[in-house]
Amino acid sequence: MTIARKSICFVVAAPMTATAFLLNHFEVLAQKFDIYLVANFEGVNSDLKENPNLKAIYSIGIQRDIHLVKDFHALLGLKEYFKKEKFDFVFTVTPKAGFLGILAAYLAGIQYRLHIFTGQVWHTQSGLFKQILKGIDQITFKLSTQVLVDGFAQQEYLIENGVITKERSSVLGKGSISGVNSDRFILNPEVRMHLRTQLGYKNDDVVFMFLGRLNIDKGVLDLAKAFHNIQNEFSNVRLLLVGYDEENLMPIVKSITNNSEKVHFFGPTPRPNELLLASDVFCLPSHREGFGTSVIEASLLELPILCSDTYGLRETIIENETGIRHRTGDIGSITEGMRNLVSNFENRKKMGIAGRQYVLDHFTAKAISNEWLTFFKKMI
Repeated sequence: MTIARKSICFVVAAPMTATAFLLNHFEVLAQKFDIYLVANFEGVNSDLKENPNLKAIYSIGIQRDIHLVKDFHALLGLKEYFKKEKFDFVFTVTPKAGFLGILAAYLAGIQYRLHIFTGQVWHTQSGLFKQILKGIDQITFKLSTQVLVDGFAQQEYLIENGVITKERSSVLGKGSISGVNSDRFILNPEVRMHLRTQLGYKNDDVVFMFLGRLNIDKGVLDLAKAFHNIQNEFSNVRLLLVGYDEENLMPIVKSITNNSEKVHFFGPTPRPNELLLASDVFCLPSHREGFGTSVIEASLLELPILCSDTYGLRETIIENETGIRHRTGDIGSITEGMRNLVSNFENRKKMGIAGRQYVLDHFTAKAISNEWLTFFKKMI
């Protein structure tokens, strides 16, 4: 007799979340489960629609920001879809999709309601707005049957803040929502040389790189101020900013650095795995971070790391072995870290090699996806 396959419905707000973090999980989990995906596909041309590992996709207008009317309609749509399909698991990613998806799954009577915490928007907020955002996370947890957290430091932080409990939360492996695809992030000296030539960098230039959403919470302005402190001290330093400027920070960065020609704004890229090769040091001066996937991606390419000591980045580096931590928001501390890394090529090289091994030992995409498969199999 054939045993019916269990079904998992993943819920995200934007399809790009699934593309960035869930593709390898879909492939591995599809071996044992029927995989469905809900996202806001309105006006989006996504390859997910042709993904062979997805049994079906469904579009619901989940908004990233708070929008009471649209959020209510999305909640009703999710509830009806869950009741119709009778999924065994509903698994949500990101705060808004988590709140609406878990609440809808609870109302629809879904047995297993799962969410993964990957960072807290409210960490850098204050007052009533912080309490509202924190309360949303608390409700998401209370209505979930189990939650995952993508790092041990973040799990501790959430427990200390009364959002989750130890008993109903887990960290898979050493953390990370998806790990790093070691078949994609490959060392390639020829690509490095081509990119550096294209960007106008010399062999002895030391390129500090930020890759991610350019906003204040990511510490971009802190990084610009620290770079300004060293740009006249060292003739060979460069700053490369890569990502979507979602808060129009570039005019401010230019002002901070006196319109320095040493600062290059690249914009977003579909090939971060290649562009990282052009740099010498990866920087993530974030004020809040769930885990910091970009850090382990850079480490896999043998880049030493300069990152803040915010709670979510604790597992991503080994202090003074794979990178240097600076105090969050402390310009002087960032400046000192930059000076240290500019001045010592051998230390940069040593940290980069150690960082690659650290990622290969703990954070490969294959290893993390197998942890997910084991987790779901244990649930049933």
